[in-house]
Amino acid sequence: MREIRLQPQQPAPAQAPAEHDEALQRAAARLPRQMRPGTLQLRELPPLSLYVHLPWCLRKCPYCDFNSHARREGRGEIPERDYVRALLQDLETALPLVWGRTVLSVFLGGGTPSLFSPAAVDELLAGIRARLRLSSDAEITLEANPGTFERERFAGYAAAGVNRISIGVQSFDDAMLQRLGRVHDSAQACAAIEEAARVMPSFNIDLMFALPGQDLGHARAELRRALEFAPPHLSLYQLNIEPQTAFARRPPPDLPQPDLAADMQQSLAEQAAAAGLQRYEVSAYARPGHASRHNRNYWEFGDYLGIGAGAHSKLSFAHRIVRQTRHAQPERYMEQAARGLALDSEHEVARRELPFEFLLNALRLREGFDPRSYSERTGLPLSSLQPGLQRAVDLGLLQAGPARITATPRGWDLLNEVLQLFLAPEA
Repeated sequence: MREIRLQPQQPAPAQAPAEHDEALQRAAARLPRQMRPGTLQLRELPPLSLYVHLPWCLRKCPYCDFNSHARREGRGEIPERDYVRALLQDLETALPLVWGRTVLSVFLGGGTPSLFSPAAVDELLAGIRARLRLSSDAEITLEANPGTFERERFAGYAAAGVNRISIGVQSFDDAMLQRLGRVHDSAQACAAIEEAARVMPSFNIDLMFALPGQDLGHARAELRRALEFAPPHLSLYQLNIEPQTAFARRPPPDLPQPDLAADMQQSLAEQAAAAGLQRYEVSAYARPGHASRHNRNYWEFGDYLGIGAGAHSKLSFAHRIVRQTRHAQPERYMEQAARGLALDSEHEVARRELPFEFLLNALRLREGFDPRSYSERTGLPLSSLQPGLQRAVDLGLLQAGPARITATPRGWDLLNEVLQLFLAPEA
């Protein structure tokens, strides 16, 4: 499919001062509600990341359940400058909730963020830096689809401050790419990887397995092709059929059976390890020093502010943890962000739900977690994990020591069953 080229536009007008002041006042008015006394006791706030959702793509893949919106023919270029303005308005409105906190990572996800021009990404990142305190070594990741690849585009992203590219390759097999509904071919994927290796300090390759009609030999050949590029980071995802997707409505008839999919995962993990990529999370493999700081912050139950259509946030305060969601439809999101009303929903995480929420993330890490971090990130005593913790240990699913709680090899393979032991009781 022909690349969409986004034409430069005149700078968007700033938000009217009165609207800007009203939006900030509304945000500031919410702060006392978050700071009021509660049942949790968080002695310090966790690290903070920023997630930015760019929702448009060339075509929605049949397995995708993210908030992504295919660009419609005849609708002109995507409104990148208006959307960047909405993102920065959204961020300004949210600032009172994160005043004074340092941001360790920024992730531009989608959709297909690489549809946005380097000029728009530069404007966005400059606006973020002007409003937030980024750490001096902040990891700034942008997701890229090889179907939007241009050599100059990757160099432009690097000049704007992006220091990590995540490339959605999924497969190097052209026939498989067509079955997956991808808009790129293998040659485009290889060209994108080569350019990312040239201009970026780090990059990630997304690769899927357990694809329609795939056998173990094919899965290993796909990984072997990826490893030829010596990626610093690799994400290996099993194709899952998610509700509300095209594949859920019309499932491929020849998906590998669960036992074969499990064999693929084990074999691919061994293959990646032999190439120097250690599996540090269920689906993530990295060379030393290249684990994703942004994703680790999720898995370690850190905080993240999400801006953009459909973005989610998890924010901690002294006595509570709050989750937020932005309006999902891009047009409505932009309209509401201009009024300081980008939030679609907000709720406080119930005390009884926190053990499950913490473990849902932390047990994905190969190294597990320090028991002290559980109390630091949830504000709850370690005793609140009982009796689920003892039951999991008795079943041989978890190992629990004074310095580390980890899933056993069997527990890691049966992680969903482990988590069932920590589900909150009915209210």
